[in-house]
Amino acid sequence: MRILIANDDGYLAPGLSALVRACAGLGEIDVVAPEQNASGTSNALTLNRPLSVFEAAGTALAGFKVVNGTPSDCVHVALTGLLPHRPDLVLSGINNGANMGDDTLYSGTVAAAMEGFLFGIPSIAFSQVQKGWGELDAAAAAARSVIDRVLAGAMPAGPWLLNVNIPNVADAASRARRITRLGRRHASQAVIRQTNPRGEPIYWIGPAGDARDSGEGTDFHATAAGCVSITPLQVDLTDHAALGRWAALA
Repeated sequence: MRILIANDDGYLAPGLSALVRACAGLGEIDVVAPEQNASGTSNALTLNRPLSVFEAAGTALAGFKVVNGTPSDCVHVALTGLLPHRPDLVLSGINNGANMGDDTLYSGTVAAAMEGFLFGIPSIAFSQVQKGWGELDAAAAAARSVIDRVLAGAMPAGPWLLNVNIPNVADAASRARRITRLGRRHASQAVIRQTNPRGEPIYWIGPAGDARDSGEGTDFHATAAGCVSITPLQVDLTDHAALGRWAALA
């Protein structure tokens, strides 16, 4: 088993090291992660400048490959020339905060896993529901239990993509796992306007909105009940139900 691990919080993030430790014994592990925190970069690829790759130093980080780009850059570069072999599984995380509902469209954590999926490799994105790394070791144990279950079961043919959100609780590994669909959020809150030292206006993106669709069966509902949410994702954004209506206007 060869596993590629990436994230979006940067190579120094505790969640990345925790996921690497959790995968010990599964096989050969390669870590390729962003140099800086790249949260919210979605599926962005860096096309207007060359990317640099260096190897992290330090006992805990030795062997980590670091890319001065996005999470998608990390996986893309790894799969198209940096690694001498093709991994069997791509993992991303553990993210500092949830990636549920509409968040998945912006998430660099999900995007890193999605990049593996686009290359035809089974991929899983892991996130903790609350920020702050609380009960991180428990989340890592929960991630390992999901990986073990997936590898031990009859996996679907072809590549697949899972988005996993883990509650910040001490017994996360033993919590019920629910297969869910993505919920929805209300629109983001208003931008925060400030003034820089030169007197010019600057704007911060506002906080995410509250959950709008958090009913039974959604990722929001499952994690609110203290369960681990596992959502199968796809990349096809086509509105298949509307094709006929639009065809009449062609």
